[in-house]
Formats: sequence, structure tokens, C-alpha cells
Amino acid sequence: MSKVYAKFEVPDEIQNKALEALEIARDTGKIKKGSNEATKAVERGQAELILLGGDVEPEEIVMHLPALCDEKQIPYVIINKQNDVGAASGLDVGSAAAAIVKAGKGKELLDEVVGQITALRG
Repeated sequence: MSKVYAKFEVPDEIQNKALEALEIARDTGKIKKGSNEATKAVERGQAELILLGGDVEPEEIVMHLPALCDEKQIPYVIINKQNDVGAASGLDVGSAAAAIVKAGKGKELLDEVVGQITALRG
């Protein structure tokens, strides 16, 4: 958690639920993969949740996203490994960021994750 953009520690349980919500949204809803696409989704107000890789190098690739999410009031969660974000997005490689645009059948799970993140941030 030495990253500049990691403002709070996210327990593994919440990370796993967020990744599961991303997988469900990938199959039944709509997601955006990569930091550029995630940034566009936030700027356009389309994103319901942003997942950021916690081990992104160089960190400048995603360090703007937490501030942008705060400005647009979009929840975000930092996942320890960007490979997990990529795998949940359906990629064979890591992804610095991903956005859930439409939750699909995972709406209840997404709402639970968002509630837990909101409570965690205080």
C-alpha cells in the first residue's frame, strides 16, 4: 500500500466481491477495460464502480483516477494485483483499471460492494 493513489486499504473480501461483480458484469452487463476506457467512463458519468490495479508501474497511469472518481462521486476499489483485474475483465494479461458500466445480473453484489467501500472510506 505504498502507492500514492492508494488512499485506503481494501480488505481481501471486498476485493474478491468487486472482482466477482466485474466478472458478472462482463458476462451479463457492460464493462470498460484499461485506464483510458475507465477514465472516459468516469468523465462521462457512466461508471458504477472503478477497479484499479494496486501494482501498476508506472503508477502515473492510474494515479489520476481516484481524484477523478471523488470529483464525480463514483466509487472505486484498489485491487492488489492488476493481473486479477485483467483476468476478471476476460483478458490474458493484467489491466491497470476496469470500469463496470452496467452491472447486469450482478447489481445486488455491486450495491453490496459499493456500500462496503463507502463505509470503509467513512
